[in-house]
Amino acid sequence: MSNLPQFTWDDLQFFLAVARTGQLSTAARQLRSSHATVSRRIDRLEFSLKVKLFERNARGYVLTAMGTRFVDTAEKMEQETERLRADLAAGSMTQRGVVRLSAPEGFANFFFASVLPKFAALHPHLSLELVTIQQIMSLSRKEADITVVLDEPKGGPYFSEKLTDYHLQVYGSRDYLAKSPPVTCRDDLLNHPFISYIEEMIFAPGLDYLGDVHPRIKPQFQSSSIFAQLTATRNGLGLCVLPYFFASLYPELVRVLPDEVDLCRNYWVTCHQDMRQAPRVRAVIDFLREAVKGEDARFIPPFAAAIHSGRRPG
Repeated sequence: MSNLPQFTWDDLQFFLAVARTGQLSTAARQLRSSHATVSRRIDRLEFSLKVKLFERNARGYVLTAMGTRFVDTAEKMEQETERLRADLAAGSMTQRGVVRLSAPEGFANFFFASVLPKFAALHPHLSLELVTIQQIMSLSRKEADITVVLDEPKGGPYFSEKLTDYHLQVYGSRDYLAKSPPVTCRDDLLNHPFISYIEEMIFAPGLDYLGDVHPRIKPQFQSSSIFAQLTATRNGLGLCVLPYFFASLYPELVRVLPDEVDLCRNYWVTCHQDMRQAPRVRAVIDFLREAVKGEDARFIPPFAAAIHSGRRPG
């Protein structure tokens, strides 16, 4: 490292001023400096680089072949410096870069996708990669910068923060329920086919909830995709435990045992501690926090609040 050229951005500013004007005195006026200072800075830069950048003559300073080549490099650095200054002045440092966010399929497709226009408007220079693969992406292997998960990470060098609770109920389509045996208690659920996750492919303990509904339920149709489960339920294949924040969007779906069955789960946002203060990562986490806060009613329905408070929904 000691053999590499040592120079500062200030030296490059003096170099560009002289390269563009060809005169020390003119460059000095532009830089609000002195003739002697400009000369000394050019000499120092040439000494550091161990190359001759200018030919000196009575008419002024003329770029050498190496000096001409160096202008391109110096101008690129100048452009980046000016952009950095503009970003700092505008407070938009959080708006540049690429962030990879891994989130469960339901959260990503039925909530985050709906607030993407707002995100894009707030962060027009931030590029987002949204991953919805049904597995836990590895923060330690840099497979994702940020993850939204259903269970708080235990141990490890991670920052985590709860975004929100969300509620789930048993749903069935109106057509299916109209032609099927009535459900008046939890035991009646055993008379109906259930739709759920493939047990061996449940990627988070928070999704293993059929036992909380009834310990003897055995699903007839299983899928690793919550969207496939939703579609099967809407098409009358059976009953399914679905999150309220998107099942409520479909008028053909009806809650089953709404006063008895209400499950609560959580979404957490997490990232590696090393990434927490990165402006681009902080921008996405801050946005997620505010977006969820503004949509509480989507995740925690009034009837759920009434059940948990001991009141009957009105």
